[in-house]
Amino acid sequence: MVPGKAATAMKEEEKLLDYLRGGSLRGWEIFGAHPELNGTSFAVYAPAAAAVSLICSAHNWQPLPMERDQYGVWRLYLEGNLEGAMYKYRVTTAAGEIHDRMDPYAFCCERRPNTASIVTRLEGYQWGDEAWLSRRSRCHDRPMNIYEVHAGSWRRNPPAADDPKGENNFYSYHQLAEELVPYLQEMGYTHLELMPLMEHPLDASWGYQVTGYFAPTSRYGSPKGLMELVDRCHQAGIGVLLDFVPLHFVRDFYALHLYDGSCLYEPDREEERYTQWGTALFDFTKPHVLSFVKSALDFWLSVYHFDGIRYDAVANLVYRDGNTDRGVNEPGVWFLKNANFALHQAHCCAILIAEDSSTYPKVTAPVEYGGLGFDYKWAMGWMHDTLDYLALPFEYRSDSHNKLTFAMSYFHSENFLLPFSHDEVVHGKRTIIDKIWGIFEEKFAQLKSLYLFMFTHPGKKLNFMGNDLGEFKEWDESKALGWNLLQYPAHDCFHRYLRQLHHLYCREPALWKADYHPQGFRWLDVDNRSQSVFAYERWDLADSHLAAVFNFSEHLWEGYMLRGLPPLAVCTVLLNTDALELGGSGREIPAVLQADDHGQVKLDLAPFAGMLLRVEEPEADQPEDEPQHPQNTSL
Repeated sequence: MVPGKAATAMKEEEKLLDYLRGGSLRGWEIFGAHPELNGTSFAVYAPAAAAVSLICSAHNWQPLPMERDQYGVWRLYLEGNLEGAMYKYRVTTAAGEIHDRMDPYAFCCERRPNTASIVTRLEGYQWGDEAWLSRRSRCHDRPMNIYEVHAGSWRRNPPAADDPKGENNFYSYHQLAEELVPYLQEMGYTHLELMPLMEHPLDASWGYQVTGYFAPTSRYGSPKGLMELVDRCHQAGIGVLLDFVPLHFVRDFYALHLYDGSCLYEPDREEERYTQWGTALFDFTKPHVLSFVKSALDFWLSVYHFDGIRYDAVANLVYRDGNTDRGVNEPGVWFLKNANFALHQAHCCAILIAEDSSTYPKVTAPVEYGGLGFDYKWAMGWMHDTLDYLALPFEYRSDSHNKLTFAMSYFHSENFLLPFSHDEVVHGKRTIIDKIWGIFEEKFAQLKSLYLFMFTHPGKKLNFMGNDLGEFKEWDESKALGWNLLQYPAHDCFHRYLRQLHHLYCREPALWKADYHPQGFRWLDVDNRSQSVFAYERWDLADSHLAAVFNFSEHLWEGYMLRGLPPLAVCTVLLNTDALELGGSGREIPAVLQADDHGQVKLDLAPFAGMLLRVEEPEADQPEDEPQHPQNTSL
């Protein structure tokens, strides 16, 4: 063998062994279909198979035998340009069964219901996001306002003549880049989170039952189209996060399930193999499965420039079936620590988010300190308590006052992110506004205060599309959002209010710079059960102080005394949800108020209203004969 080729072969073998030992993030460089200068190389891991052949549209689907190496990898090199060709692997099991399978590392697939993989060249897109990549961070001390989007139902095209039911009238990645990106900018969102885009067979699974972990779904266009969407977001100053499913995969038999006749990706024991959703679990006791899922995570960060990943169903990874009574799931915990540590080593600014409803400790602590290594954890307790409180009839809220205060008793145990996600507006749960107690006008008044509460409370923010329209209709993945609602004054007013609130949030460092510092938050009125009033202060640890006060009762509280401010502090009203231009009653409140010698400000709190005040201490008088900033001139 030529010396150069021998060295290359040795290096490739080392990469393969690293993969088989569970240490690889780059399995997508080893396996799959890779167009080269004069042909295309194919490689698939199927160690239990008796034989594997390639069947390909460019060769009339005639079986082309592949060669097995000592590690169970089957390979074939075909000359000629095969880009765009469809292909599958015809796998013969040890039992003699023959099945046509998709490529686990396919970079593109046919649109459902067809199942072939497609030879795709990932190189060649001209990225324009260098400036963004140079300044992005994990945002702990920056604003983070995430818009969660299902790409198939944010907007839809009119039904085509050959698709009268509109089953395929999706916006393309390009259309989303054209229309979604300006909307994100206009509304003041800092990040876009896309629900799973990996290839999947069933629209109604929303992407959570995956077949192709390395293939962006062809429902919305080509891989280059997704690159354009991410790139355009970055050029507009918007980060992009991807929802990811590391727990389980769909059992459709053309995909990963029993791939080579063995339990290649799932547990060997049948009683441990399947989930309550009818899907198959990844078996993280198998090193190559660790490498497969870690490689998928790295793939979206490396190839598509995503800024971070939201892990679905983390509770089911740390506990068996998500049930604490069944004990800690040690392989799942090991996977999370292993993956998160490796991803942060490879991508120092990658934002890793846990959707976790459990009480497992140290989810957002670094792996080096015994944690799982996430940057953020969804505040499921805060979300449920807040929505449960607002669902109560007004006369019962005083008895549940602590539902809005309890979160701060544990908030600094993790880096929490406040979510109103897609899960809260489907399956009979009703939408955010429809959960709130009261008549139509009362619901909208409370909705405005709810969002002011959310955006002034410590923690980064996430809102699902449609929440910003005040939707009463639950989300339906087969239909576009109800954009027509904006022709109605109440919905249009709320939409404009939320835009104003988002931009205010981004401008005020006190609302995000010290989210996870204990001194960034202080209660001013914590136990006012009789009035259902709450008040607190936010501070950026420098010179920006804000005070938020809320009346979640149906009563007008005239002369309410907000206490705990600096003596003689000047308080400027930054936002009042009861303002006439925001759809409120328009009850007059001075734009600037001053605290008395005891740090008290008198306010009139309208029913269901919230207010945000900038708090500035009066400047101390300086003696005229002394310099204001004395200098130490000693040597």
